[in-house]
Amino acid sequence: MKKLLTVVLTGCSLLTAQATQDVAKTSGITTSLKIHQMAPDFEIKDIQKKVIKLSDLKGKLVVLEWTNPGCPFVKKHYESKNMQQLQEEYTAKGVIWISVISSATGKEGYKTPDEAKAHVKTDGSHASHVILDADGKIGKAFGAKTTPHMFIINREGKIAYMGAIDDKPNAQREDVKRAHNYIAQGLDALLEGKEAVTKVTNSYGCSIKYAN
Repeated sequence: MKKLLTVVLTGCSLLTAQATQDVAKTSGITTSLKIHQMAPDFEIKDIQKKVIKLSDLKGKLVVLEWTNPGCPFVKKHYESKNMQQLQEEYTAKGVIWISVISSATGKEGYKTPDEAKAHVKTDGSHASHVILDADGKIGKAFGAKTTPHMFIINREGKIAYMGAIDDKPNAQREDVKRAHNYIAQGLDALLEGKEAVTKVTNSYGCSIKYAN
C-alpha cells in the first residue's frame, strides 16, 4: 500500500488527490459509485426528527454535502457565506439540500442533535435537512472521504456529480470568489434538463472522522 500523504492543519488532515484512494482502502470506504448509477438509498431522521428516505425524493434534485464544523475547509465556505448562499439559492428553486455529519462519537466534528441545531443557527445554514451519520454507514455507502465532499443526485435518483465543491483546493476564503463552482454549474444544467458538464472531480478538505 502506498504511504498515506496528509498535511496536518489545526488537527485536520488535508487529503491530496493521490491520497484519497489509500484512505478508501484503510478506512473501508467504498469507491465503486459511478455517474448515472442509482444513489445508495438511506432512511434516517434528521436533527428535527423528520424521517428522510432518499428514494422518496425522486423527482427532485438532491445535494448531499458532507460537513464538519471544525474543519478549516468547511469554515472557508461557511465563514465566506458561500455555502449558505448556494443552499439558499438552490433550495428556493426546489433543490433538496442535505448536510451530512459523519464524524463518529468522540471524534472531531461529532455533534449531538441539540449541538447540531445550535450550529445550524450560528452558521445561518439554509440546508433542507441536517443528518447525523455517526456510525458512518451513509458516508461509506457514498464513498465520502472529505469535508466538504459533494454529491448531486438527479430527479431519477442517479448520481449526476460527485467530488469537490469548486476548483480551489485550499482553505483561503478569498479564493471563493475566484473559484469555478462545480455545484452551481451542475445544478444550473440539471435545472435546465441538461447534464452537468463536469461530472467527477477529486474532493478536497479534511478527512472524515469515521469510527475506527
